[in-house]
Amino acid sequence: MSIASPITENFWKNIQITNKDIEFLHNHLFELETPLTIHELAAVLIAERAHQEHASVHAERTSNAKTYLPKETYREGDEIAFPALDWKKGKVIAIRPGLNPVVGSFDVLTVLMDTESERMFAARLEHHALNTVPVVDNKDESLEIDAVLKNFGSEIEHKIETVFMSDDGLVRIAGRWFPRSLLIDVNLGHLNLAEAVLDMAAGEPLAASKLLADIALPGGDNKLAEFSLNYALQEDPRFDEVGPAGQVLWCLLRLEPDGVKDVPLHLRYQDIPHDRSVLDPQMLALESQQDDELSPVSDAALHADVSSVTISLIYPHLRAGTLPISARAMKLFPTAYESPRVRFTLVDGKTNQKIPAWVVRESGYVFGLREWYKSQQLMPGSLVQVKRGRQPGEVIVEAKTQRASKDWVRTLLVGADGGLVFAMLKQAITAEFNDRMAVYVPDFKSLDPLWEKQRSFEDVVISVMREVTKMNPQGHIHAQELYAAVNLVRRVPPAPLFTLLSTRPIFKHVGDLHFRLDMDAE
Repeated sequence: MSIASPITENFWKNIQITNKDIEFLHNHLFELETPLTIHELAAVLIAERAHQEHASVHAERTSNAKTYLPKETYREGDEIAFPALDWKKGKVIAIRPGLNPVVGSFDVLTVLMDTESERMFAARLEHHALNTVPVVDNKDESLEIDAVLKNFGSEIEHKIETVFMSDDGLVRIAGRWFPRSLLIDVNLGHLNLAEAVLDMAAGEPLAASKLLADIALPGGDNKLAEFSLNYALQEDPRFDEVGPAGQVLWCLLRLEPDGVKDVPLHLRYQDIPHDRSVLDPQMLALESQQDDELSPVSDAALHADVSSVTISLIYPHLRAGTLPISARAMKLFPTAYESPRVRFTLVDGKTNQKIPAWVVRESGYVFGLREWYKSQQLMPGSLVQVKRGRQPGEVIVEAKTQRASKDWVRTLLVGADGGLVFAMLKQAITAEFNDRMAVYVPDFKSLDPLWEKQRSFEDVVISVMREVTKMNPQGHIHAQELYAAVNLVRRVPPAPLFTLLSTRPIFKHVGDLHFRLDMDAE
């Protein structure tokens, strides 16, 4: 007979990691001699704590009492626990003989239950369904552990990891933990050899298993040697771990592109204090559509399941050769347990050209597209589609290109005095674009002096808005157009700009997120 688990949800919700738990996990790692993730360790601990709790509850239920089994013989005064009655207890107060032609002779017990009621039970019955000693079914216990992992796993993992972080006896690499005392010694000579191998790879990341082919570690080429080398490389500042989650890949930090080690000039944002509470629903909706990596991530975006995203390029990303890792796009790009930079491959959806690229997680952008942008002849406002790759570690990128044709498009020119001039001119267009965000820039370098100036944010907005609205007979501009235009000369996310438009009287809202300058308002 199997019994249901006696452990309540509150037990798992309020569980605390004890020294005994940590000792158990240490011993498990020592015996296994294999690095484990915190998720794997949580599953092991949950199974152990469930086993302990079942044993503890069973011991408590049967303390000072015999477990009722119909085949046993009992005496007056015996304390009995009844598994089929949720382990209620009672005391035998009388015994009389019973007789049944089918089962033969047996005893009839009169039991005074804890509830003060009397009940009759049979004893000395050799054949009865309740004669099997009750246990927690292994399958049920396994299902219980799966349920605990699903409902409380993340909290338990966090509690274990918090304790592990201050445990000098353990080391972590790429999300896997292992006892420090079991590591193979990796000396400076081994690390110098690893540097030489990576130098020959010319910036191409390599796994520790590849490096071991040229590094003779004691213990041979095995998982322990691989983990030991990974840990030693992690502790040496010459090496950078750049693999996506589930992979450990190494690169020499000095061989990484400048745009990976440092945020490119055109993506650097100087914080502009602003109050998001003034943004109306229309502005918040527009903000979410802009795929700006500097915008906050909503809960809805975190849980959304997307297979592709079409991004309207703003000038800073086009100039830097980057893509934003926006709230919508983040699930399409690889991430990592710890690495701030992740090397992966972009694949041109039309030509299958493979493009080495980097996810710079801390700053929210993908680097490595400058030459590809040039080959596609893209301009600010061009549409780029990002899709899940067909292979792990790959992401598909595709420009909405078309046969080149002359078309009227807003064009930005820089005057001799450094001033901006917007004009509608015919340009050769090679890709689909967002009408409101498209601005053709004949010479990117002509804008560089404007990026070096330290003009105030409001002055930049007024200056750009004054020039762009000259092209419109109504003298107004849509908030999305202004966002794209301001980003031609300064990196600004949507929220500070929309806040400025909402709070300063000089910017007059004329409806449907269109604004005009009212210089007499102040």
